[in-house]
Amino acid sequence: MKNNMIIHYDEEDDILEIRIGKPTESYFNDLGDDIFERIDKKNGKIKGLTILNFKKRTEKSKSINISLPLKIKLTS
Repeated sequence: MKNNMIIHYDEEDDILEIRIGKPTESYFNDLGDDIFERIDKKNGKIKGLTILNFKKRTEKSKSINISLPLKIKLTS
């Protein structure tokens, strides 16, 4: 199965969203510090990440730290 990664930045709300594959019914898991992972309700796989206050973060620093393990399997 081929999955696409979709990266979307909402400048008005300052939210970066990374989605993997087709949209599915999901829930969010709070990773802390305004970072959330999207989890597929049926199979428990990670479907994406949402980072709030993205531009504000990058103005202060050139990197964003996300605690690991965070497993995202990308296949083509």
